[in-house]
Amino acid sequence: MKKSDFRFIDLFAGLGGFHIALGRLGGTCVFAAEWKEHLRDLYEFNHGIRPAGDITKVDLNEVPEHDVLTAGFPCQPFSKAGEQLGFECTKQGGLFFDVAKILAARKPSLFILENVPNLLKHDDGKTWTKIQKILGAEGLGYHIDAQKYSPHNFGVPQIRERVYIVGSLNPLTAFKWPERSDSETSIETVLDKNPVDAKKLSPQVRECLDVWSEFLEACPEGLNLPSFPLWSMEWGATYPYETETPFARKLLRGADGLAGFSGSHGVKLGQKPTLEERWAALPSHARTEQFVFPKWKQDFIRQNREFYAKNRDWIAPWRPKILKFPSSLQKLEWNIQGGHQDLWDYVIQFRASGVRVKRRNTAPSLIAMTDTQVPIIAWEERYMTPRECARLQSMQSLKQLPSSQVQAFQALGNAVNTEVVERVASALLQSVPNVKKAASQKKYYASA
Repeated sequence: MKKSDFRFIDLFAGLGGFHIALGRLGGTCVFAAEWKEHLRDLYEFNHGIRPAGDITKVDLNEVPEHDVLTAGFPCQPFSKAGEQLGFECTKQGGLFFDVAKILAARKPSLFILENVPNLLKHDDGKTWTKIQKILGAEGLGYHIDAQKYSPHNFGVPQIRERVYIVGSLNPLTAFKWPERSDSETSIETVLDKNPVDAKKLSPQVRECLDVWSEFLEACPEGLNLPSFPLWSMEWGATYPYETETPFARKLLRGADGLAGFSGSHGVKLGQKPTLEERWAALPSHARTEQFVFPKWKQDFIRQNREFYAKNRDWIAPWRPKILKFPSSLQKLEWNIQGGHQDLWDYVIQFRASGVRVKRRNTAPSLIAMTDTQVPIIAWEERYMTPRECARLQSMQSLKQLPSSQVQAFQALGNAVNTEVVERVASALLQSVPNVKKAASQKKYYASA
């Protein structure tokens, strides 16, 4: 395709992942929108077009005619990691409807949307059903399809699954989703060797990793650690979790309801004088106001207690060393089943769910993170740099990233992966050989 073969718009533009991908395919961006001022400045510097601001305040008359609409609309309302308020999230949940308004007003031939995979299951599938009704035959008249992809499916060393939703005013009979690659990847392909600008590990992070390293060293030879998250606070705990919960006992019996049990790391709850102190001595995941724990939580608690019962002899002497750290650092996600148990040979990420350790073949998912959640290159005892993370998002062609590392990591965590977008967009464009010709049919669809 030649330059200007089609015109596209880039909503929730961020760093411009859609812009890079569709630009490579011959598209010209005629409109972009991004509400953060520093990202608008950066977008203009990198891509030569200044985005409009808050999409909720954009006059539809300001949006020019275009052939392809792209939007990675905010995922937080639908993410498993959040409150999952969906469309009811007052700040971000309704932004999908602003996308729909532009689709209704301009009727581009094609669109590509990106979001978290949980969008398809959110609210027992009701959210996805509503989206299909709005965009599909009952609403705006688009033929739509959805597929989940991760960058590692296309040779990029990052596991970060997202759902891609494509739409066309013409039937998608000729459209085929791009095939996944089974080739091996390595995070080392995106790394610089001991970069001077890399953030070093803080004393607390280093100490925490040393303690977990001692745990691995104490593990008997031949014992493979389990795949479920290791919750050290459950090692010695005896509070009820299957037929009832601590909240239920506290509500019905007060302080006496927790007496006789052990809390986090085996603390005797009966030795705490007040209800508040007994409650605080429970693991944070046990202090939820629930009468019944969900099955996944019951499973993790049971598995951890069984693991401790079988390995008490070597874990008990180590256990006091982990007590000084906050709850999130007292959990270990060991994703190295079958590999040698040397923590310093792998990729590490500190998450609310625990200290996550992964093989070198892929990086953990980039999120809209603080700089404490950036992947750690353990064998060099440092965090990844913004430029390395940009390569994980296939955005190494950007001339400039945000000057603040915190802002850079947040923007990269929110970005779409350019390689995945380009594969999806290429397949979609190939299914409609003459996008502009298809676009000439918009008036028919708009009046139908």
